[in-house]
Amino acid sequence: MKLIAVPLMILASGAFMATAWLGHLRFRNGLSFWSALALSWTIVLPEYALNVYATRLGYGTYTGAQMASFHLCAGVICVALVSRFVLDEPIETRHVFGFVLLAAGMVLVLKRS
Repeated sequence: MKLIAVPLMILASGAFMATAWLGHLRFRNGLSFWSALALSWTIVLPEYALNVYATRLGYGTYTGAQMASFHLCAGVICVALVSRFVLDEPIETRHVFGFVLLAAGMVLVLKRS
């Protein structure tokens, strides 16, 4: 169960974080800095709780380095998706190539000796 639940929780955490980082940019003309900051921190609080819970739950099933790799990859992928679908920025071929390299890196990090 943890083998699947932990990466999915980390991915959900990454989605919250990417939305907090970038989502307010869609409304940058309508929100003041302080409103954007408050909105971002409102989104980050449940993200952080989910992140800590997933990390504590997953430790032992995964190593610290493996979970950190999940966090980094989830962050990159979620930022790309928020950029694409919230900010309407394109996902280019070089981005896809970067995702392939991230996937290869994850295979190496997750491989058991």
